[in-house]
Amino acid sequence: MLPALVDIGANLTNRCFQRDLPAVLQRAKDAGAQKIMVTGTSLRASRDALKLARAHPGVLYSTAGIHPHDAKSWTDESLQELEKMAAGPECVAVGECGLDFNRNFSPQEQQKQVLERQVELACKLQKPLFLHEREAHQALVEILSRHRASLPPVVVHCFTGTAEEARVYLDMGFYIGLTGYLCKDKRPNGVQWMLQQGLIPLDRLMVESDAPYMYPNIRKLPKETQETMATFSLNMETFQHCSYKRNEPCSVAVTAAVIAACMGVGPDVVAQATTENATKVFSLT
Repeated sequence: MLPALVDIGANLTNRCFQRDLPAVLQRAKDAGAQKIMVTGTSLRASRDALKLARAHPGVLYSTAGIHPHDAKSWTDESLQELEKMAAGPECVAVGECGLDFNRNFSPQEQQKQVLERQVELACKLQKPLFLHEREAHQALVEILSRHRASLPPVVVHCFTGTAEEARVYLDMGFYIGLTGYLCKDKRPNGVQWMLQQGLIPLDRLMVESDAPYMYPNIRKLPKETQETMATFSLNMETFQHCSYKRNEPCSVAVTAAVIAACMGVGPDVVAQATTENATKVFSLT
């Protein structure tokens, strides 16, 4: 088993985990995921995430935020409720918030306004920002740049962008969260290539499952990467419970191993570095 891992993003308030959450948490623990951050993506999900964190102290932690898909639900009361939740010790980040110009489930201008309010909240509380970005890199950078002098630590969750976009985020001092998405990202300037080229340093990396999404399908990896992973002696027993239909936090062990194979280091190196980063940034105890 790998050294202790931190899953910085799991949607455990999703209804698909209602019936067997204790078993899901046990599998995560068996795979080495000792701490899990439960993502808040709406007021309701943030409330539920906080309840889970309070029920599992020292294991689960919550975030509080409104996802860009739900920006259209923002009201005058939203900020007050988010601040109340985010100020508590169990809540370790503001988010998931950001911009998504791929699906545009909320109008783009409204997404920008709602993100800016949450960036201001994170600056006020000095709690890390947990960010979502899809096809909105420049707009996101513009908003964050306006607050750069007072920004807390920033994590770009589930990074799926280009090498140039990653460089901009890193130059701004941000951290990069990687999920099972990297298994299928075979673009010439995609995440696998970035890791192989050493463009994302270990001291800026974190791992996350984004469960129940972003299943790491290792069959899609290049043959040489799969062969490298075969030398790691991973315990794949818990991973058998993960699928496209429902990914689980235990999959972060596999994601860490994929990162290691791409970077040419041992999975224990990735586990130790990403855990140290998450523990420091989110003040996990």
